[in-house]
Amino acid sequence: MKTFITCAALAALQLVSPAAQAQAKEQFFPLLVYRTGPYSPNGTPWANGKQDYIKLINSRDGGVNGVKLTFEECETGYATDKGVECYERLKGKGASLFDPQATGITFALTDKVPADKIPLITLGYGLSASADGGVFAWNFPLMGSYWTAADILIQHLGKKEGGLDKLKGKKIALVYHDSPFGKEPIPLLDERQKMHGFELVKIPVTAPGVEQKSAWLQVRQARPDYVLLWGWGVMNSTALKEAQATGYPREKMYGVWWSGAEPDVKDVGEGAKGYNALNLNTSGTSPKVIQDILKHVHAKGQGTGPKDEVGSVLYTRGLVIQALGVEAVRRAQERFGKGKVMTGAQVRWGLENLALDDQKLAALGLTGVIRPISTSCTDHQGSTWARVHTWDGSKWGFSSDWYQADEQIIRPMVKVAADRYATEKKLTRRTPAECQS
Repeated sequence: MKTFITCAALAALQLVSPAAQAQAKEQFFPLLVYRTGPYSPNGTPWANGKQDYIKLINSRDGGVNGVKLTFEECETGYATDKGVECYERLKGKGASLFDPQATGITFALTDKVPADKIPLITLGYGLSASADGGVFAWNFPLMGSYWTAADILIQHLGKKEGGLDKLKGKKIALVYHDSPFGKEPIPLLDERQKMHGFELVKIPVTAPGVEQKSAWLQVRQARPDYVLLWGWGVMNSTALKEAQATGYPREKMYGVWWSGAEPDVKDVGEGAKGYNALNLNTSGTSPKVIQDILKHVHAKGQGTGPKDEVGSVLYTRGLVIQALGVEAVRRAQERFGKGKVMTGAQVRWGLENLALDDQKLAALGLTGVIRPISTSCTDHQGSTWARVHTWDGSKWGFSSDWYQADEQIIRPMVKVAADRYATEKKLTRRTPAECQS
């Protein structure tokens, strides 16, 4: 009789699909990664930070209000076609949020996600115009875009020269990854060029960027006052080595926040001394969230990567991205039901209603890691601040206070670009009523 009941119970369980059973208990996070290829030195710590944060929430907190977090990685190699394949494969497994981890993949998915009702977090990357949530209803370039990055860099150079007016007659070279990622800051730099009268020299570098001799020959010939580096992966360390070889001062080089991490400089070491880059987050092991990961994840032998990587620039950024995704789920639960698995549409509402002030950041152990962030239906960015840090030959250290991008310049540009996109795609701006749904 016992055997019969057990078999019947098993048979009943088999009537419920594994996916349905998982959906009832687990919030699934698809993780697009690139642990292989020329961008893997940068993509790997980013991916490890995301995984470790999920493990922390499960280990320390038991999930989000009792809902366990699960994940599955899919290797893209930073290739757009593979990224789309990963998206198509994972979206049906209960995915309610994607971090494409590449601007090219973001461009490809932006047309897909409205039909699938799955939001994209593109923290510090993606389409700058997607800060406009009235048109880009499913894109979230949280904490900054390439336009805010370019704007802050020009502000910083102006400050170094004694005022933005002192940039007149100066020459600024943009050495950029010849891809959607590298081209994104150009409209903002063109606008600032008109305003301040500096000369902008645009020097593209073919991906992945291992061959840059011709680019740096152009730099040597142009003799710019400053070089802005818009690189990723192996392109960054190669650029620094070429700058050293051609004698271009590293202290006059300023990278975007994807060109200022440990993998970019460690192989160059002293040769990169004085190089500057933007940063959206702090690094190091002192923040409470990092200490919690060391205690609740790595000390238990559950760390995704090496322990000495924990707290590095890109590891921490991956952690921050995942933390904001988790907080979007938590915020959504406050409206749609604590202890429930959230859908993509519900998580979008959570992303549009983030309100992480100093007190909430402290509760998450993120004090000092990022600035407060607050989003809305129309503002999908939530924060436009960054700092400059400088490589001293062995470690990064902040060399500026926080800068805020000039919204008087950027907001009209975002509106024009978003309206153009809406016209091309035959989209209608969301109404206030739609924002509340």
